Amino acid sequence: MGFMKSLVKGAVVAKLLQVAQRELSKPENQRKAKEMFQKVQQRRSGH
Repeated sequence: MGFMKSLVKGAVVAKLLQVAQRELSKPENQRKAKEMFQKVQQRRSGH
């Protein structure tokens, strides 16, 4: 039973990664991701 659960989890994670890659290939999403990353870095350097 545990094997099936881990198999299903793996499939879900693989699908999420696939969708994330597709979304990140879009230019407007790349821009948003860069902006979010910069905000996080600014917060970290502020501490």
